[in-house]
Amino acid sequence: MTSTTTHDHRRPTAGRRPRTVRLAATAAATLLALAGCSLTGGGDDEPTTAGTAGGGELTVVTHDSFNLDQELLDAFEAESGYQLTMVAPGDGGALVNQLVLTADSPLGDVVYGIDNSFAARAIDAGVLTPYTSPELPASAEQYAVDDAGSLTPVDMGDVCLNVDHQWFADAGIPEPTTLADLTDERYKDLLVVTNPATSSPGLSFLLATVGAFGQDGWQQYWQDLAANGVKVVEGWSDAYYVDFSGSEGAGPRPIVLSYASSPAAEVPEGASEPRTGALLETCFRQVEYAGIIAGGGNEAGAQAFIDFLLSAEVQADIPGQMYMYPVDDAVELPEAWAAHAPLAEDPHDVPAEVIDANREEWIATWTEIVIG
Repeated sequence: MTSTTTHDHRRPTAGRRPRTVRLAATAAATLLALAGCSLTGGGDDEPTTAGTAGGGELTVVTHDSFNLDQELLDAFEAESGYQLTMVAPGDGGALVNQLVLTADSPLGDVVYGIDNSFAARAIDAGVLTPYTSPELPASAEQYAVDDAGSLTPVDMGDVCLNVDHQWFADAGIPEPTTLADLTDERYKDLLVVTNPATSSPGLSFLLATVGAFGQDGWQQYWQDLAANGVKVVEGWSDAYYVDFSGSEGAGPRPIVLSYASSPAAEVPEGASEPRTGALLETCFRQVEYAGIIAGGGNEAGAQAFIDFLLSAEVQADIPGQMYMYPVDDAVELPEAWAAHAPLAEDPHDVPAEVIDANREEWIATWTEIVIG
């Protein structure tokens, strides 16, 4: 199993995520009074199952970049009666690996952070109990990985190449628009990406190339990229803040692997337009899911937490906390996102079961081609 790393631009407050969430009754009661609604499903006149039968501990297993507003978590505890404990064994890949390895002695009751790169492995391993939340919005149904409801989509985002607008304007070179453009000699030594064996965006970008060029064509594409001077680094932070010319750093490369949402954070003070842009024809859509852990012992609490993740309040909190898009398209996005962070209309796609059957072989082949 590969180890993958996320980044602090997409997850701007990840470092503040608490390992154990303690009940704060006063703050939670105040928030609930202001909100005037339920975070775990049901209306004011119909108490939720969780609120009626809740109590005790609910262990949530997440990737190490999970973050939500503490007041929302406190409110969930106050309304449901559960005390949350967070367990974070690593990134999305490590998360699934640990669920499989601990199937006979589960790490917790509910999991959040399995993405579509590893979803089929978790389902095939039998570590999930199906559940279809009544809170699931119609806009999320397109991201279902099976008909049983093994995993519930919570958020999503597009991994895309980003460009430094000013660099290209100064150089008098047109910005690339497609993956194929990057093999043109005009863009030699201009691209930096991350390693799919060590980086979640890197794996998503590898999958984008598989989706674009097919299982028999992506290898030649990477040979051409390597010949055109692509630079590979281990993690997103080095690529974006050290090698990329368009953000905080003064790197030499004006094309970087990042997210479609990244330009929203690159609007200089006093300006109205970002200094970077996402190439929306180069994207792979990453979807993150929640699920009930089989044998976890608190299925009712797990259901309540999944309903909570789909609540309007949590969905609205996701962009600012985890730099992903909510799966509920009725949720209003932050102003900067609406203006500068559009999703790709037609992202490259590889079915989850195809990813699961080939992921490790593809990474090994990529390593041989690009790293040597």
